[in-house]
Amino acid sequence: MDDDRRSGLVASDQAGAASAVSVPARRRVPAAERREELIDAAVHEFARGGLHGTAVERIARRVGVAQPYVFSLFANKRELFLAALERSFEEVADAFRRAAAEFREVREPTGCEDALDAMGHAYKSLLLKDRDYLMLQHQCYAACDDELVRARVRRRYAELVALARELSGAAPGRLDDFFRHGMALNVAAALGVEELSVSCDWVAAELAPG
Repeated sequence: MDDDRRSGLVASDQAGAASAVSVPARRRVPAAERREELIDAAVHEFARGGLHGTAVERIARRVGVAQPYVFSLFANKRELFLAALERSFEEVADAFRRAAAEFREVREPTGCEDALDAMGHAYKSLLLKDRDYLMLQHQCYAACDDELVRARVRRRYAELVALARELSGAAPGRLDDFFRHGMALNVAAALGVEELSVSCDWVAAELAPG
């Protein structure tokens, strides 16, 4: 073999090796990590389309996986919806726990009268901060024609009531008012208004002629 040809082959081999080295290895994402990513994506998509109006393909595409892979981690769309539902209720529970803990630590600087008041402020902030969790709550209640969804929502709602009672020590009547006001806040936040009072400005504006 002449020197020029030999030099060309060596250069070609070296270029090929350099090219092979420069291509980064594709990281294999553990199933547990993918599951969390899919739940995050499900929260976002179900918040907009609900249980019946959301295609699993949209959730899969948001994470960058194929739809069959989703069903290797979740038995069906309802199971994925329930996982998103759990995430939503746990987010509220965590907000309650943080608010109660912060109130116990600093008290007066919070501007709240007691732990339940602090939890109410934290809940309102959560609604304003993350609209996905707000709208998913509405979608969870709307999906309660499904018996399994209804059972899970009832259970998680009851657990929130028990948690609020434990953290605040409030009397039943006070807790009733707290959760009724929370539901009203959900509707107001969904409408993009501050309150639902019949005398508030936005109601008058909506009813004004023209």
